[in-house]
Amino acid sequence: MNRLKSFSILFIAIILSLTSCKNETSINESDASDVITAHLESNPEYKTTTFKFGELKFHSRKDREELKLYEELAEKGLIQMKLDEQMKVFLSKDSTYVYQVTLSEKAASLVLEQSNSRATVKAVNYILDDDKPVNFEQSNDKTAKATVSLKIEPTDFYPFLNKESDSDFITKTYS
Repeated sequence: MNRLKSFSILFIAIILSLTSCKNETSINESDASDVITAHLESNPEYKTTTFKFGELKFHSRKDREELKLYEELAEKGLIQMKLDEQMKVFLSKDSTYVYQVTLSEKAASLVLEQSNSRATVKAVNYILDDDKPVNFEQSNDKTAKATVSLKIEPTDFYPFLNKESDSDFITKTYS
């Protein structure tokens, strides 16, 4: 909510400066798009997820998909994985692998908070969808509303996100 308030103040200030320079009381769709793009660069919209690291146990059958996701992050250089031990369960086809997982410096730009065994990471960045127009309405001389479509730009941590919706975009209204 605080981010929305700061954007509103920024948006109104820019609209007022643009309108005072032009001696007009209107702003066009292109100007609104530029203002929103500038705001999203300085105050990005994103969705986060929790990522576990440290000592992690994976079972070869049950956790196969999750282990594969961790291995893909290791291949991209975002984490390091060191196999500590591998245990074969007696009379079973299942094995247990214990890894030491650490975040690398390459992941720093996506990590927002970090504790001993968990990190809050960016899973999705929202960027302005250039294919969809900015719906801009000027309410009166001092206020305006801009409704934009922000499309999803997944990060490497996207597979760890608990997907609540299947939408490829969100719609935001700024005033």
